[in-house]
Amino acid sequence: MTSGLLQSRIRQATETRGFSEMRLLTHWVEIVGESTASMARPIKVSYAKGGFGATLVLLTTGSYAPMLQAELPKIQDRVNAVYGYSAISRIHITQTAPTGFSEGRVQFEHVKEKPRSQPSPKVLAEAHELSAGAQDENLRRALEKLASSFLHRADNTLKKVDR
Repeated sequence: MTSGLLQSRIRQATETRGFSEMRLLTHWVEIVGESTASMARPIKVSYAKGGFGATLVLLTTGSYAPMLQAELPKIQDRVNAVYGYSAISRIHITQTAPTGFSEGRVQFEHVKEKPRSQPSPKVLAEAHELSAGAQDENLRRALEKLASSFLHRADNTLKKVDR
C-alpha cells in the first residue's frame, strides 16, 4: 500500500520534469553504467511540439563534460532502450546545478549501501518473546520484526556510546 502511494507521488514529481519513465531516474546506474553515472545524472526531458524527438538534459561538472560528450551515442541508445523506442533524439549537457548556483557542488558518486548487521540471537529471542501475545500470525510476525529492528538499533547505539 505504501509503495503504491509513493509510486504515484514519485510519478507526479518526475512527470513535471518530463520523465515519463521513472526507471530513467531510479535505475540510472544500471541504464548507463557506473562510470557514466558517476560523471552525470539526468535532470530533465524536454519534448518537441509534436511529441517526438525529446531532448535529455544531463548535469555534469566541467571536467567530465568532454568524456561525457564522447559517451553520448551510447547513452542515447541505452536510454532509448528503456523507453522502448527512439524517444530521445538529442542529449544536452549542462554544467550548472539544476536548482541554481547557490546550492554548491553536485555529488555524482553513488554511495553503495553498507551491508546491514544482523540482530544477535539474544535480540531475536527478546523480540520473539515480546510479540508472543499477538493472536494473529501476520500481526505477530510484524511485531516481532519491528521489535527486533528497534532492539537491534538500541543495542548498536549502546555499543557506540560505550566505545
